[in-house]
Amino acid sequence: MQDLILYPQFFDQGKADQFFSVLITEILWQHESIKLFNKDMLQPRLTAYYGDKNYCYSGIVMRSQPWHPLLLTIKTAIEVIANVNFNAVLLNQYRDGNDSMGWHSDNEKELVKNSVIASLSLGETRRFMLRRKDDHQVKIELNLAHGDLLIMGGETQQLWQHQIPKTGKKIASEVKPRINLTFRVIKD
Repeated sequence: MQDLILYPQFFDQGKADQFFSVLITEILWQHESIKLFNKDMLQPRLTAYYGDKNYCYSGIVMRSQPWHPLLLTIKTAIEVIANVNFNAVLLNQYRDGNDSMGWHSDNEKELVKNSVIASLSLGETRRFMLRRKDDHQVKIELNLAHGDLLIMGGETQQLWQHQIPKTGKKIASEVKPRINLTFRVIKD
């Protein structure tokens, strides 16, 4: 798919280890409630949001925190390769293989339409799956590893959904943590 670009080990092992260590301890992680099937339940992951403007998704208002210096460093490096000026980052912490993100598109009204979303993976390798909205049989699967950067541009969010599924039940508790940073462009 031409609107997806994968940069394996965009950050090398040493840098990725350093980033993970700082982010896991210094980010203001939240465990937000979400409404699914008319029930309030805790999201199956931890989240944090930093940037210049607030952001809403799935009925959750993410109040922006002031940029952490490390997030600015990472953002600057990614902006060079993506050729985009990002003004926000949503972080997800998957504590083990039981944590997940269901099928969705990042196409909220606050996002600039067809803008690039840059997704940086740190920690445990996890499956990242995409499927066409108009034909769920058309799928792409990637294993995103420590330090990998995935650029999603063009009409990706309008035409595709993506997810981070749970891992197999036998090994879910053995899966180590993963942090994902998704840099975004929020409308003025």
